[in-house]
Amino acid sequence: MTTAYTLSDFDFALPDHLIAQQPAPQRSGARLLDASGAVAVDRIFHELPSLLRAGDLLVFNDTKVLNARLFGEKATGGKLELLVERVLGGNQVAAHLRVSKKPAVGDTVALHCAPGHADGLRATLLGRWPDAQGPLFRFVLSNDAGDDPYTLMERHGHIPLPPYIARQQDGVDPDAAQDAQRYQTVFAKHPGAVAAPTAALHFDAALLAQLAAMGVQQAHVTLHVGAGTFQPVKTENLAEHRMHSEWYDVPPATQDAIAACKARGGRVVAVGTTTVRTLESWAASGAARGDTTIFITPGFQFQLIDLLVTNFHLPKSSLMMLVSAFAGYARIRALYQHAIASEYRFFSYGDAMLLERAENKPVAEAG
Repeated sequence: MTTAYTLSDFDFALPDHLIAQQPAPQRSGARLLDASGAVAVDRIFHELPSLLRAGDLLVFNDTKVLNARLFGEKATGGKLELLVERVLGGNQVAAHLRVSKKPAVGDTVALHCAPGHADGLRATLLGRWPDAQGPLFRFVLSNDAGDDPYTLMERHGHIPLPPYIARQQDGVDPDAAQDAQRYQTVFAKHPGAVAAPTAALHFDAALLAQLAAMGVQQAHVTLHVGAGTFQPVKTENLAEHRMHSEWYDVPPATQDAIAACKARGGRVVAVGTTTVRTLESWAASGAARGDTTIFITPGFQFQLIDLLVTNFHLPKSSLMMLVSAFAGYARIRALYQHAIASEYRFFSYGDAMLLERAENKPVAEAG
């Protein structure tokens, strides 16, 4: 019988000081809670190669985080902030809007330019997105030179750090110089995300080379992570929750690599929950690219993934439900209790876990 979980089942108390505000000094120097066996073991992330074997396949999300955060003022002088969620056609973007009183449709607001680039950056409000009742706002981004939104964000925007990373300065949370490099994976390729695939932040070039040398294969998917990844689920009845939509792509080379891995008896190792959502969306729908609103909760039948590398997630989040579905609810509760007691660092800049897909494994204390 499948247990009917509710939202409260995925809540837990987390001391504020365990929320990582800065990355570890070295990417692969973060801690790793190895839960790939019956007994969990405290390790360092650079020990991951010892837990994998030749013939395994690591699948990474190669999305690139946009400088999606833009600041500006209305004609009245009121401050505003845009967080671009998706680039549309015709210099249009879909964005979250933070402002005391929203501008009227047709209004143009001035956005702050980067030092040395006074090129008339502005945004004109066209309406809501994806429809008249949509949660996002549709703007045209423009400047005097007619640059495209990707160029404008790269030049003038800020890294959209998660809301729990608080670096207050003049009323805003600026991205520090290191974030441009550290809140981005070393293999980021396709721009479109407003949040990093954080489990992959622990991989550096040396670790990737070591894994390749020992025969661990590597492949990539793309899922453009949206700001909705940070939103807690709000409905006690999980069946009433509606997931945010994110665009994904599973290229033919990755499809072939997964088939070859399965054929040789290797294990598919998903790096991050975004990779899980991508691969399982493809497996469930047969569509190798498109938008997904997949919501993975306990009872979900995984089709492709054997191991999962993941960070520690927010209480009451859809990601807590996903990892509970993958490794087992009781297992995850025990692992999180150990992580808190052992003062692991949580969330985007925090430490990681290695999980094996649940198959009636006993819950054991970490050692």
